[in-house]
Amino acid sequence: MTKDGIKTIQLLDLSHSMAGELLSGYEYPYEALPHIKEIIIELQKNLGEDYEQKSEGVYIHKTAKVAPTAYIAGPTIICAGAEIRHCAFIRGSALVGEGAVVGNSVELKNAIIFDGVQVPHFNYVGDSILGYKSHMGAGSVTSNVKSDKTNVAVNLDGEKIQTGLRKFGAILGDFVEVGCNSVLNPGTIIGRHSNVYPTSSVRGVIPAEHIYKNKENIVMKIKGETK
Repeated sequence: MTKDGIKTIQLLDLSHSMAGELLSGYEYPYEALPHIKEIIIELQKNLGEDYEQKSEGVYIHKTAKVAPTAYIAGPTIICAGAEIRHCAFIRGSALVGEGAVVGNSVELKNAIIFDGVQVPHFNYVGDSILGYKSHMGAGSVTSNVKSDKTNVAVNLDGEKIQTGLRKFGAILGDFVEVGCNSVLNPGTIIGRHSNVYPTSSVRGVIPAEHIYKNKENIVMKIKGETK
């Protein structure tokens, strides 16, 4: 797999996010991570009358469902039809796309969640971008800081691509499925329509249309196969 495979246009259908036009200016999606806050602030300037400002920097579409126990800090946008469930913790710099689900005890921080994404149970998503209709199983998390606090590099077939970022969780392509209780280590990138087995510890780049069983067993999908 070449570096072309982790470009923004290869991983993400930008028509399925309010931020799509702004993200299109970044060749690689992780380049947008330090700018998510300013992207959201820019988007808030033109939201229209279907959005209500609930608190400082927090705009929620009238059709979104937000549990009274959820905590939402700005700048944040919750799009049409999204569902923010009991005790969700949105720390700010978050865009939750149309029809997305942020579930019980889920924590978001500096993240773009595309339309139709589900992070429904006990997930942590920080310094990450989750593509259209991707899904993180219960307890799966993004780990966004290395233990030695050095900058994150993306491991692509043995090549280390330096990002210059100290905080970088994961980029999930469209329709990615992450199994329960998996950890996506700093700098993980998963291509479109790929699956990750439950309880996995994932690092580096998983190509599109593959199944991650363990680090020694990453196989191409057979047509119609999901797991």
